[in-house]
Amino acid sequence: MQTKYKIIAGLAGVAIVGWLVFGRGGHDAGNHHAPPVPVISSDVTARDVPLVLLGIGTVQAYNTVTVHARIDGELVNVAFKEGQDVKKGDLLAQIDPRPFQAALDNALATQAKDQATLANAKRDLARYQDTAPKGFSTRQQLDTQQALVDSTAAAVQADAANVENARVQLGYTTITAPLDGVTGIRLIDQGNIVHASDANGLVVVTQVQPISVIFTLPQDVLPSVVAARGKGTLAVTALDGNNTTELGDGTLELIDNQIDPATGTVKLKANFPNPGRTLWPGQFVNARLRIGVAEKGLTVPTRVIQRGQKGFYAYVIKPDNTVEVRQVVTGQEDRGQTLVTKGLNPGERVVVDGQLRLQPGATVQATDEKTAAAETEGKAPAGAPAR
Repeated sequence: MQTKYKIIAGLAGVAIVGWLVFGRGGHDAGNHHAPPVPVISSDVTARDVPLVLLGIGTVQAYNTVTVHARIDGELVNVAFKEGQDVKKGDLLAQIDPRPFQAALDNALATQAKDQATLANAKRDLARYQDTAPKGFSTRQQLDTQQALVDSTAAAVQADAANVENARVQLGYTTITAPLDGVTGIRLIDQGNIVHASDANGLVVVTQVQPISVIFTLPQDVLPSVVAARGKGTLAVTALDGNNTTELGDGTLELIDNQIDPATGTVKLKANFPNPGRTLWPGQFVNARLRIGVAEKGLTVPTRVIQRGQKGFYAYVIKPDNTVEVRQVVTGQEDRGQTLVTKGLNPGERVVVDGQLRLQPGATVQATDEKTAAAETEGKAPAGAPAR
């Protein structure tokens, strides 16, 4: 009997606990309202969006020339400073010209001697041509004199070639800049003997205005690039490694004639005027190639876009300050903005930050992104209400 009473008492205790939890406790829960979730919001903006393709590239000099000596001799003068701007034709170095001047003088002397011999031979030929028909000289003498004139004339022509060669060799003693550019580090010092066969040369002159950028894009975008290029010149912007600072604007020069099968990419070359010399040979940059414009495209901050099991989605703030999950289709991402091609409407508000605490139907207290940024910096704009 005592055991029976214990069972009844236990059941009564369970009933009391159940009433407390599901009765009074449920009543209290029904009267409790969760506070709004604070979030940062932004508007869906409709504007003309440049369609761009991003690639990683390397800056290359428009032209690079390693200046070599074309003759052997002593380097008697180095006329440039390292890193100096030079114009085409500016003096860079001088090789001792004296041996080559002597060779030219000798060639000129030989030419003058042979020209005098030729003149005398022509006068003798004229006499034989006058006397041979009259029988005062033989036909053989006339023919011999004609051969002497021809031979001497050929020698004079050879002398002229030797003189020209000597002038060219003498000209090689003066080494000038082959193009407008910047000199690099000096590769040899004054006083050394230089040779035409030297591998290193004297200095490297690099043309940096204009300058080129070689960058790569995936092969999948090649049809779009070709189609856009067929409509006109394509603009290219070079940015720094962080993809934040613009280094220069240029134009697409060429698309390489083959795809790299190892990487599935294609090379492109763009030329830049580079007036401020913000681009330098060997520099790694990001290249932004503009291939068109999406008219009235919808953009949102990239942080709005979330990834779920069904793809990309965004939290949309409804007029009653509750949120709903909206599946979206995205396009390009550029400079922190993402193009949305499906799922959003112009003027709608979307959640930029605070998504981790949200679920469909949750109430939010939204602060505009620009207002939040200004408040963080301690200078909120006057009359900018938080949403």
